Amino acid sequence: MKKLLLPFFGSVFFLAGLSSSAQFRLKLKQAPVDYPNLYSQTITGADLKEKLSIIASREMEGRETATAGQRKAAAYIENQFQKLGLLPGTTGGFQMQYPIYQDTLLEASLKIAGKNQKLDTSFSLNIASAANGSYEIKEIIFASYGIVDSVRNDYEGLDVKGKWVLVFEGTPGSQSPVTDRRSPYSSRAKVEQASKLGAKGVFIMSSDFPKRAQDTKGAMYLKKPATANVPAITVSSNLAHLLLGLNPAQLLQSIKNVPSGAYSAEAEFTINKRTLLLQSSNVVALLPGTDKADEYVLITSHYDHLGTRGKEIFFGADDDGSGTTSVLEIAEAFAKAKNEGHGPRRSIVFMTVSGEEKGLLGSEFYSEHPVFPLNKVSVNLNIDMVGRIDPKYKGDSLNYVYIIGDDKLSTDLAPITDSLNKAYTRIQLDRRFNDLKDPNRYYYRSDHYNFAKNGVPVIFYFNGTHADYHRSSDTVDKINFDLMTKRVKLVFHTAWEMANRKEMVKRNIPLQKL
Repeated sequence: MKKLLLPFFGSVFFLAGLSSSAQFRLKLKQAPVDYPNLYSQTITGADLKEKLSIIASREMEGRETATAGQRKAAAYIENQFQKLGLLPGTTGGFQMQYPIYQDTLLEASLKIAGKNQKLDTSFSLNIASAANGSYEIKEIIFASYGIVDSVRNDYEGLDVKGKWVLVFEGTPGSQSPVTDRRSPYSSRAKVEQASKLGAKGVFIMSSDFPKRAQDTKGAMYLKKPATANVPAITVSSNLAHLLLGLNPAQLLQSIKNVPSGAYSAEAEFTINKRTLLLQSSNVVALLPGTDKADEYVLITSHYDHLGTRGKEIFFGADDDGSGTTSVLEIAEAFAKAKNEGHGPRRSIVFMTVSGEEKGLLGSEFYSEHPVFPLNKVSVNLNIDMVGRIDPKYKGDSLNYVYIIGDDKLSTDLAPITDSLNKAYTRIQLDRRFNDLKDPNRYYYRSDHYNFAKNGVPVIFYFNGTHADYHRSSDTVDKINFDLMTKRVKLVFHTAWEMANRKEMVKRNIPLQKL
């Protein structure tokens, strides 16, 4: 019996042990997998550097819109999307072609009191601003700096309708030109303000004369701007005096030297130009969703930059090679997830646009000709400059990102961002630029704005400006890839949540007048 009992009890103990071991393994198998964290690990500093070193290379020639360099960059991005197995984002392929117009100056003359002035020596002009023809000027309204904001109104008490206006360049604190054309204090903004008030033309006094020979090509545009028939002419200090009938020897060292108001003038301006038709493209790829495939998460960046100036190349590593590289890395992470059976519920659209540096042209064109309905886009996550450190940042400069726009159209966005950041990246989320009255106006200055103004909730990821912003020294060797990787992972986690949550992001905050 012992010989019978011992094997029996041994079998019982063996089976019991086997059952316990199998249960343990079953529990391990049933443990939930954190897929977003798993696939975020594919986003690495080494991969980001490899791609950015191509996008911001000498071969891309600064990626200026409607140039060979921009087309090379578009081809590279398209090739990357194809390798990932993504679908073309348009019926015509990965590249959404769009037309761009540019005026070429044939002739321009300015005569004051019967005396011809020399182009680039005493005046220059915005070629796109004026229609062909001659303009006779009998009266000029001097309007100080031509600023209208919450603090001052330089047009108060002045009637400029149907008249020419003269304003100072820059701001009261500095007469240096504001180089960002999207700033409210830029010459472009001042011309727009004068145009709204009915001005017939605008003179802008600048200390930056004589100028180097002006490029005969004007600014690029999608369609004629509202100010197309409002000539914008930049003039020297001496010429500004002559226009107002004053003695040039009386230098305008202070704004108090000359009172605002109407001045008699004797001037004539003539312009002759022709318009060129150019072409550029946005690169668009689609990763189809599963049960919510007719809803979308849109992830964007701009891949264009400033091109070349002579032999000088503006590489644009941070602006916005960093954002473009980020889009490619995020696309790779989602493609891997889908290939392994963990694709997103909503479709994801990856889009790198051109024309941003020319005035958000590529995103504007897409927003007016959307491939995927904007009312079906849950959110736009826009990445523009995430590879550097703002030298003025107050806080942990090696662990932050500026978050802009997440409080504007949906109450969902900020809490989601905060919770995901707490769970995964633990980076400082700085929202100081969310105020629409912020003088930097960053909310208006990147491609997300063209979606926000159409009601799409947005988040703009940004590292701030630095000494190399819009300079040829914005190169790959200055990118902080460790910090960039954390920022990109935050965008990825946000996109994952947006693509897989039960409902689209609520649109429950009225669109403010922008």
